[in-house]
Amino acid sequence: MGNAILYRMPSGIPGDVSRPSQSTIESVLLDSANPFAGFGLFGKIVSGKFIPVGAGDAATAVYGLYVRPYPATGGAASDPLGTSTPPQGAGIGNALRRGYMTVKNNAGTPAMNGQVYVRVAAAAAGKPIGGIEAAADSTNTIAITGAIFLAAADAAGNVEIAYNI
Repeated sequence: MGNAILYRMPSGIPGDVSRPSQSTIESVLLDSANPFAGFGLFGKIVSGKFIPVGAGDAATAVYGLYVRPYPATGGAASDPLGTSTPPQGAGIGNALRRGYMTVKNNAGTPAMNGQVYVRVAAAAAGKPIGGIEAAADSTNTIAITGAIFLAAADAAGNVEIAYNI
């Protein structure tokens, strides 16, 4: 066995519901014209379909978080858990409306009870539109009402958040 955890266990995989018994998850229609870039991102409902939060959106548009299915489908052969890119196309997905999820933090330093922000403008390297951040960036990010970080991020930037609890 060559695997050892020397400092801290990983926080999880983006899009995983970390406390299923305390979560509310709804099935939602997805839109092939507006696919999610990854799991664990905030989405909104437009014309009856769940699509990613995007440029210019307000915090009031947020409907929930895109849940990673288990067993996962999609992803490259080098990514058997399907953590990198969700399957593209219309269909049914799941949205976390209330609960706890592991997400990828793209900027700032998450801390217990820290505010969760989503980038809605001025995409930059490592800071995509719709990405989750731990620091406000003027009008480029929106604060998500009812979403807080529950710890510091692991080495990969993954961290648990609570949403609408």
